[in-house]
Amino acid sequence: MNFTKMHGLGNDFIVVAGEKELPAGASELAVRLCDRYFGIGADGLVYILPSEKADYKMRIINSDGSESEQCGNAVRCVAKYIYEYGMVEASRKELTVETIGAGAQKVQLTVESGRVTAVRVDMGEPILRGTEVPTTVDLDQVLNHPIEVDGRQFQFTAVSMGNPHCVIYVDDAAHFDLGTWGPKLEVHPLFPRRVNVEFVTVKSPQAMDMRVWERGAGPTLACGTGACATLVASVLNGKSERSATVSLKGGDLFIEWNEADNHVYMTGPAEQVFEGQLSLPGRTRRIQD
Repeated sequence: MNFTKMHGLGNDFIVVAGEKELPAGASELAVRLCDRYFGIGADGLVYILPSEKADYKMRIINSDGSESEQCGNAVRCVAKYIYEYGMVEASRKELTVETIGAGAQKVQLTVESGRVTAVRVDMGEPILRGTEVPTTVDLDQVLNHPIEVDGRQFQFTAVSMGNPHCVIYVDDAAHFDLGTWGPKLEVHPLFPRRVNVEFVTVKSPQAMDMRVWERGAGPTLACGTGACATLVASVLNGKSERSATVSLKGGDLFIEWNEADNHVYMTGPAEQVFEGQLSLPGRTRRIQD
């Protein structure tokens, strides 16, 4: 099985193309391959599959074996892969990628000398109703809602971008104790399908810092859907304008919440790291260079 290691601002993936459908045992394989000591190492295993609704379909298996409905950084990596590996005509600068959480997403490519240097993704409309995010809070919008864990009180804003997010404002996101509070909030009873947790510090109406604990993957260097959810939450809370730069540990994403169509747009890079081949005689035994 051939694979390509890719990342979007350090949020890294093992990308596999050529399968007709999600293989049996993909969850176990993801756990094995994403291990950073005994496997390739990644936040997730991504399959590029045929689609009846878009150019291609993306399926994402997290490093813990669970499946994610959507991932903004993975969409950018998949779009870059599709273009640079000739899976569409070189003249195509707009693609569609189907996800199980947000449907078919439109993608615009910036191409220089045959290489994709930036990807702009139409991430669709944010979902704000509490029970649809989902949370157990039955409100049209869950803004600054109290949540308690281990005796500490937080206030969160709930947003879904095809996957659930819990946005919490803190004084210093860059140095926040992510490892202590992220895993506890991820599995809080308020979130029936667990949740991605963003800790955010707004620097100005056009800039904010964000750190993320991703559901099923833990701390990652970047989260595209999380950056989108952060901007939406910041607009709703009167903390930012409708377009801003979200700075993550792995780099910056430019996020826009368009007032005309209510869609959120994300622009950022994607990079290929290396290619490899796995020997899979019935099960994964070793990793070849």
